[in-house]
Amino acid sequence: MSDAIVVLCTCPDNTCARALAQTLLNEKLAACVNLIPQVTSLYCWQGKMEESQEVLLVIKSRRTLFGVLQQRIQTLHPYEVPEILAMPVLNGSPAYLQWLQEQTTP
Repeated sequence: MSDAIVVLCTCPDNTCARALAQTLLNEKLAACVNLIPQVTSLYCWQGKMEESQEVLLVIKSRRTLFGVLQQRIQTLHPYEVPEILAMPVLNGSPAYLQWLQEQTTP
């Protein structure tokens, strides 16, 4: 198993998503962030059903950086409770995993 993780996070709009992605990249907390626009999210919030158009961030990082990555997202994100879900990468291209490691090393 590698140290690589994929973190999912939704943002209310492209401006927020791009700013968050750029910060994570600049601070070497992520090697790559995909922005997937126009995601429809259905969820219950404060007792009622909600529907929102959001931008999904697919963040490629490392498990050892997750604590700092999570804190940065929580600090910068406009939502009271932002989605921050980390999933382990069980396998991947050795060349890509090496690149990910290099991009997230200060």
